[in-house]
Amino acid sequence: MSGVRPILGGVTREAGPSRPGSAVWQLERSLDKWFGSKTRAKPYAALGLGCVEDLLYHFPRRYEQPGKPTYFLSDLKEGEHVTVLAQVVSASARVSQDGMKHIVKAQVTDGLGTTLDLTFFYHRPQAAAWALRRLRPGAQGLFMGTVTSYRDRLQLTHPATSMLEDSLSAADRAVIDAQIPIPIYPASSSLSSWKLQEVIGAVLDTVPLADIPDPIPAEVRAQENLPPLAEALRHIHQPATADEWGPAQHRFRFAEAFTAQVALGRRRVEAAAMPGVPRLLPPPAEAFGTLLHAFDERLPFHLTAAQRRAGNALAAHLSESAPMQVLLQGDVGSGKTVVALRAMLQVVDAGGQAALLAPTEVLATQHLQTLRSLLGPLAADGEPAPSPSPDGPAPAQVRLLTGSLGAAERRATLADLASGRAGIVIGTHALLSEPVDFADLGLAVIDEQHRFGVEQRDVLRTRGSRPPHVLVMTATPIPRSIAMTVFGDLETVTLDEIPGGRPPVSTHVVPTDKPAWMARVWQRTVEEAGAGHAVFVVCPRIDAHDDGDTAAVAGAASAAPGARSVASVEETQAMFAREPSLAGLRVAAMHGRLTSVDKEGTMRAFADGDIDILVATTVVEVGIDVPRATLMVVLDADRFGLAQLHQLRGRIGRGSEPGTCLLVTGAAPQTPASERLAALAQHRDGFALAELDLDLRREGDVLGAEQSGPTRSLHLLRVARDRDLIAHTRMVAWNLVVGDPHLRAHPDLADFLARRLGDREEYLERA
Repeated sequence: MSGVRPILGGVTREAGPSRPGSAVWQLERSLDKWFGSKTRAKPYAALGLGCVEDLLYHFPRRYEQPGKPTYFLSDLKEGEHVTVLAQVVSASARVSQDGMKHIVKAQVTDGLGTTLDLTFFYHRPQAAAWALRRLRPGAQGLFMGTVTSYRDRLQLTHPATSMLEDSLSAADRAVIDAQIPIPIYPASSSLSSWKLQEVIGAVLDTVPLADIPDPIPAEVRAQENLPPLAEALRHIHQPATADEWGPAQHRFRFAEAFTAQVALGRRRVEAAAMPGVPRLLPPPAEAFGTLLHAFDERLPFHLTAAQRRAGNALAAHLSESAPMQVLLQGDVGSGKTVVALRAMLQVVDAGGQAALLAPTEVLATQHLQTLRSLLGPLAADGEPAPSPSPDGPAPAQVRLLTGSLGAAERRATLADLASGRAGIVIGTHALLSEPVDFADLGLAVIDEQHRFGVEQRDVLRTRGSRPPHVLVMTATPIPRSIAMTVFGDLETVTLDEIPGGRPPVSTHVVPTDKPAWMARVWQRTVEEAGAGHAVFVVCPRIDAHDDGDTAAVAGAASAAPGARSVASVEETQAMFAREPSLAGLRVAAMHGRLTSVDKEGTMRAFADGDIDILVATTVVEVGIDVPRATLMVVLDADRFGLAQLHQLRGRIGRGSEPGTCLLVTGAAPQTPASERLAALAQHRDGFALAELDLDLRREGDVLGAEQSGPTRSLHLLRVARDRDLIAHTRMVAWNLVVGDPHLRAHPDLADFLARRLGDREEYLERA
C-alpha cells in the first residue's frame, strides 16, 4: 500500500508518498506490512482496520476497573457480541451423556446482583480440569462471545477468556492492584479486545507520537483546554487512572466535530463564491397574476398553520441568491407535497423550472396525478393551454419523465425541458441520465431522499449554469440526515401538524411462534376485505430465490440469511390461493419486476376496489394514496428499517376509517430487531422514530457518500448526545476558515483533512 493515504474508517485514496521513516509514513503503513503477513492482517481488515493509523483511531468503547466490574450484566441482550469483566461465583464440570465431551459450567456476576452463565466444551478431561482451576470462585476475568439464551437464562457459550491473573508477573500483579482501567475495544469473534490492546500498545511504543502533526491548532487547543495529540493517544489507550481517559475522549470528540465543521465551513465559503439565482415573490399588488396566487385561491382546503409557516420559510430561502439546501420533514400525512408544490410554483412564476425526483415509477406517476389534480386548469400537458381567465396566469406545463416512456414522448419531454416550455417535471432516475438538460432549473425537489444515494441526489444540481435551490423531503429522516442538520449543513423546515380528520393507526407486533396470533392475522385480513376495505401484505422478497426487491434497508438488523425462510410475494400469493379460509379474495401482486403499465393498472384496480389484497414489496412504501386501505400486514418486519416501516404504516388510515398495522416477525425477544419493532408499535411520531433510528444505527458516514454501515467518519462523536459540542465547534471552525478558507496558516489541519477525508470532502456540499 505504498503511496496510499488513509481516510476515516480504513478507506484509502491515492496520494503522494510521505517521507520514509517519518511519523506520517509509519501511520500510513498497511497492517499486512506492519505484521509482515496478510493472514495476520485479515481479522483487522474485517473491523475496517487497514493501516497503522486506523489502529490508533480504533478507540476503546468503554473501560473496566479491576475489582469493580462496571458493565451491567442486566443490560445484555440476546444476539449481542460482548466483552464483559465479571467475577466467578461458581464452576463445575460434568461429562456429556454420550461420554464424548467434558462440559464446564460457570456462573459469573457483575457484583450488582445479576449473574451470567458460561458454558465450555472440552474433549479431554485434563482441559476441563485446567479450566476449573482458572475459574475458581472469586477470580476475575474478561469473557468475550455472543449472548445466547438457554432455559430462559442468558449465557456465553465457550467464550474467549482472559483471566486477570493468568501468567502475571509481579509487575503485572501490581498493575491490577493499582486498579488501572482496562480498555474494552470493539472486537470480533476472531480478534479479541485484549489482542487489540496488545497490538495497539505495540504501535504506541513504536510510532513517535510526539512527531505526529496535530490537526487542532495550538490556539484552539489552548482556548478549549485540550491535551496535545500525543498525550491524548496515550491516555485514551493506556490510561493510568480513571481521570486520564475522560479528557482524552473529550479531545477526540472535539477533534471529530471540529475537523468536520472546518471541512463544511470551507464548502460554505466556496458555495458563497458561486451564487444561485434568487426566485423572488412578486409584490402583493402584482401577485394576482401568478400561478401561486391562483393555486392558493382554488385550494379546496385551508392550509394548516405548519404548512403556512413552512411555505413562508421556503419562500424566503428561494428569494436569496445563496442556493438553499433545506430538509422539509413532516410526518406521513402532514401535507409536504402541497408545500413543495407551492415552492415550485414560486420558481415557475419567477421564470425558472422545477424538477421533482421520485424513487419509483409508481410514486412518480402518483405525484403527477396529485399535482395535476391540485393544479386543475393551472396545469397543462404538452403545449400550453389557454389561461383560465383573461387576467389569470398561463398554465404550467407539467411533464413526466421515466424510463418506460416511449421514444416519441421521451423526445418531446426532453425538448420541452431544454427549451423551457416545461415548467415542472416529475421523474425517476431517468432525470439523472446524461441527455436530460434544462433551460433554467431553479428548484430540485427530492422526495423520500433516503431512497437516493448522495451522488444521485447531486446530479440535479449540475443541470444548469447556476446551482439550483435544493429541497429534500422525508417523513422519517435517516440518521445521516439528522446528523447533517445537527452539523448545520442542512437547514430544516418542519411540518409538525397533521391536518384534522385523519383517523389513528394502531400498530401491533405479531410473533410467528404464536400460531393463534398468526391465525388471527389472516382472519383479520378476511374481515377487512369482506367489509370492502383494502389490505396491503408486504414481503421482503419477490420470490424464494430473490435477495430482495428493495430488500432490507441498510442498518436493519435482519436475521442472518438462511436462519429462517423469508416471506416472498409469490409464495404469499400462492398461500392465499390454496387456503380455504382465504378463498374468494381478489389478490394481486406488486413488485419491481412488473412493467410500468402493469403497475399502473394494478394500482388503479386496487384503488377502485377491484382488488381486495395487494401482496407487494416495498414499491408501495411511499406515495400510494388508497383511502379505503385499512390494514397493513408486514411479513418478516424485522428485515426492514424504521424509516421503511413507518412509511409502510403511512399507506393506511388515509380515509375515514382507522387503520391497523401488523408487524409479523420471527426475531427473538430482546434483540435489536425486536426492540426496533416494539419502538414502532409504541411511537406514532416519525421524528421520535428518527431519533431512535439514530441511536440504533448511528449517523452513517456524515462526511461521505455512505448512509450507513461500519465505515463512518465518526468514532467517538455521537450526534444525538453531542449536539451542543457540535454547535460549539461550528462557531470555532467558522471563525478559523472565514478568513483563511485554504488553511494556509494551518498546514497540519489542511494535511489532516486531505489525508483523513480525502475524496469524501467532495460529498460535503451534496448532502
